[in-house]
Amino acid sequence: MAPTIHCVRHAQGYHNLSVANHSMHDPLLTPLGEQQCRNLAKAFPYHDAVEAVVASPIKRTMYTALLGFGPDIAAKGLKVVALPELQETSDLPCDTGSSPAEVAKEFEGKPVDLALLTEEWCSKRGKYAPHAQAIEARARDARKWLMGRQEKEIIVVSHGGFLHYFTEDWTGSDKFQGTGWANTEFRSYTFSTHDPNNAHLVETTASRKRRLGHEKPLDQNEQEQLKRTATKDWDEKGYVQDNSNGAERARAAQAKLADTRRDDVGGGMASYL
Repeated sequence: MAPTIHCVRHAQGYHNLSVANHSMHDPLLTPLGEQQCRNLAKAFPYHDAVEAVVASPIKRTMYTALLGFGPDIAAKGLKVVALPELQETSDLPCDTGSSPAEVAKEFEGKPVDLALLTEEWCSKRGKYAPHAQAIEARARDARKWLMGRQEKEIIVVSHGGFLHYFTEDWTGSDKFQGTGWANTEFRSYTFSTHDPNNAHLVETTASRKRRLGHEKPLDQNEQEQLKRTATKDWDEKGYVQDNSNGAERARAAQAKLADTRRDDVGGGMASYL
């Protein structure tokens, strides 16, 4: 039986404080972000069931996993598995990971599994390119990898933009800058029994009710429309690219956003990526 996936967006990183901080390479969590992880550890209701923890190899997601699920990791002898496919969408410095050697140095002595990292994982080329089609493909690859796992319940810590591609749910994608997920927000999913080659996810009833009440889910056509709208907006802002000139456009878009601010849920800080 395919596992239940508990998706979590990372806690606040230094790049979340302003658009100017998007120039920071692979930034760490802020003190508030570390507190958000402690709050997550208290709020998450399924600790007893967790059998695996998987995260994007970017530092803020790895630390969110280690801090937010530390008791589970320690008590059950788990390691945070770094899965490159879960990295964020853009090729901005803040969304570009570090070399395997640097990641290994950063997390030396900590319960992590870096076996899936290659030198190419942080190149933002090929399967890791910031193009919409490449992002969709690696989101599907990540889902299929997880669907094949033997564990029954798995934590997946990733990023605000990528989680829309991963879950294929675009509801509220304009709530914050580049995402509809708040820092350390978690949602739970099971795998659809239809079209196993694409390993689609379906949000659990309890998860949807917790965040949306009894609001009716969007149908596929509505989701596709939201996806097109979000992708166009994110392309203009430099979070995804739809053509070969995307990198130059991304830099120009980020310059225009330099004075943009949007309050995050509960934190009073700007929420980006």
